[in-house]
Amino acid sequence: MSQNRVALVTGAGRGIGAGIARRLASDGLDLALVDLTEEALSDTASAVEASGRRVVRIGADVSDRDSILAAADRALDELGRLDVMVNNAGVALVGPVTEVKPEDLERLWRINVNGVLWGIQAAAAAFRKQIDRGDERVVRKIINASSIAGHDGFPMLGPYSATKFAVRALTQAAARELADEQITVNAYCPGVVGTDMWVEIDQAFADLTGAAVGETYDKFVGGIALGRAQTPEDVAAFVSYLASTDSDYMTGQAGLIDGGLVFR
Repeated sequence: MSQNRVALVTGAGRGIGAGIARRLASDGLDLALVDLTEEALSDTASAVEASGRRVVRIGADVSDRDSILAAADRALDELGRLDVMVNNAGVALVGPVTEVKPEDLERLWRINVNGVLWGIQAAAAAFRKQIDRGDERVVRKIINASSIAGHDGFPMLGPYSATKFAVRALTQAAARELADEQITVNAYCPGVVGTDMWVEIDQAFADLTGAAVGETYDKFVGGIALGRAQTPEDVAAFVSYLASTDSDYMTGQAGLIDGGLVFR
């Protein structure tokens, strides 16, 4: 019997990342969970274990290349293989483009763009090690977090939108470069998800524009064709497809999963 497939998910301590980890565990994958601290992963790890899957908790900073390379190596060492890399970790920045501070932009770029690039590199290196040791040559997956803001530049979210456009570019380039190695690279583009990140975005809009708390969130949700905010589980269902063998012929794509807010 072949060994269970293994996925590594960054930013798995809460929100979308936790939802993705829980869904992949229910799909039968073992999980390497990554967040800034191992303690932040306690709840997600417990949920994975409750589903009967193996789990490794890894404290790592995705913006540090050596840290994420080491995380992928640890997943490979402790779980025996790595099949799926989900570069989910990210942060938001709200404010006018005319007032962005260098230090805020640098942090945003380090996490949202550099973090995805280092994750792509870490996954490719781990996948190649498995081929070098003679493992079966199956299709392996790299899955990156973009956003509706990677398709449209949203006011007050200009630099954030720029990072998510950059993720789409990295996804397309890596898909072309790695296709010969049976590695697919795709991205998922959520919209308005009811997580702590959107609470923070809404509060930032309130602070900067004078809007009432909740007003910005409600405005965005009001534009969704399906009439509700999405949940981490909505996003995780799409990531489940991207991680599965059903998507083996799909690469270089950045699919919108937003309930009908941005149309392409």
